Amino acid sequence: MATAFEHPYVPRDLHLPGYIPCFLSQKDIVVPYLGTSIVGVALIWLFSGRLSKISKTDRLLMCWWAFTGLTHIIVEGYFAFSPEFYKEKTPHFLAEVWKEYSKGDSRYVARDAGVVTVEGITAVLEGPASLVAVICCMESAYLGASA
Repeated sequence: MATAFEHPYVPRDLHLPGYIPCFLSQKDIVVPYLGTSIVGVALIWLFSGRLSKISKTDRLLMCWWAFTGLTHIIVEGYFAFSPEFYKEKTPHFLAEVWKEYSKGDSRYVARDAGVVTVEGITAVLEGPASLVAVICCMESAYLGASA
């Protein structure tokens, strides 16, 4: 017999059949996310430093676009295409992210159509476009160096 867990979201009468509470603490979610983000930004910063004709402003923009692009694709993409993340019975990191995030905005766990649409658009369009911006910055630096 399945155990029904009371969810922590508002409104309290929100119907979430099969809800499974978070396995990970806030610290267990934030620390790896920050760590991987810092490593990703550092790699872009170091790699872009090898391009001879790129300004620090462009390097910072590349770091930002890489960070935001990967966040949109990975984190928001998971949300947009995993409608039952709140039912995950194993500590799947991205499901845990959204279970925790939904405590602040229950429209996510309730699968509000507007929220799902916006997150889907950002995951599919804005995320890849951000990574294209990184490539464009590198390409312009490369073309500038060869001119």
